[in-house]
Amino acid sequence: MPELPEVQTIVSDLRKKIIGREITGVWFDAPKIIKKPKAQNLEKIIRNLKVIDVKRKGKNILIYLSGGFLLLVHQKMTGHLLYGKWRIANGKATSILKGPLEEKVNDYIHLIFYLDNGKQLALSDLRKFAKVLFGEKEEIENSPDLKKLGPDPTSENFTFKDFKNIFNNLSGRIKQALMNQEVISGIGNIYADEILWYTKVHPLRIIKDIKEKELKNIYNATGKILKKAIKLRGTSISDFRDTAGKPGAYADIRYVYRTEGLPCKRCGEEIKRIKIGGRSAHYCPNCQKIH
Repeated sequence: MPELPEVQTIVSDLRKKIIGREITGVWFDAPKIIKKPKAQNLEKIIRNLKVIDVKRKGKNILIYLSGGFLLLVHQKMTGHLLYGKWRIANGKATSILKGPLEEKVNDYIHLIFYLDNGKQLALSDLRKFAKVLFGEKEEIENSPDLKKLGPDPTSENFTFKDFKNIFNNLSGRIKQALMNQEVISGIGNIYADEILWYTKVHPLRIIKDIKEKELKNIYNATGKILKKAIKLRGTSISDFRDTAGKPGAYADIRYVYRTEGLPCKRCGEEIKRIKIGGRSAHYCPNCQKIH
């Protein structure tokens, strides 16, 4: 699933490419992606609205439109937004631009917003789990998708005191807490593994057993790793691509995520993988001891 750095990469791209553009039409072949309004009504309501701003909250992409409207896109497991130009034939999208998208059929484009400059904003999603909400700004901003989110760990206003206060009131395992969007927004499997390896904290550690010094290390590592991943334009081990169809580079320097069986970059011990709450966790049994 695209996490905070991947979503921020998309948002930064879109801020350069679509602000000021007008939406002239909509095409889709997977109506279940459009949760609000009814899919068949989306084009009629959104047509002729202009893009005013693009922001991120957690893993959500927020496209602010003229008239006080807001388009929310959550890419879920395998979704990503692409900016380019496609032709639709027999229900499939084929790029007609040069570059990474050149003359390639994309069987997974399921939603396209046509823009007034002849380009398009397309949602590609292998598993069709992505979510799109469109409506008045106040309504979308006050929806559970946004209201329940925890603080943004990359915000300058998010201090260690805030971080400590949150975790002092939690129970359970540290990795699950880091991935809980109502605790802190934007972190998923990739960066939780990276943060915990960097700080030598076992993913199964009970939060209440973690010392304040360790908690501060986790806080510092969270900001450092997320900002590095943003600079490298995200992680593309599986589906993620930026708006031009290019992969992110963080996977090239990652510490532990999906490196099961390989030597630890710090001590050489073989990296292990375990399951926590149905999700994988990668760790070094030598560096990240549970006791």
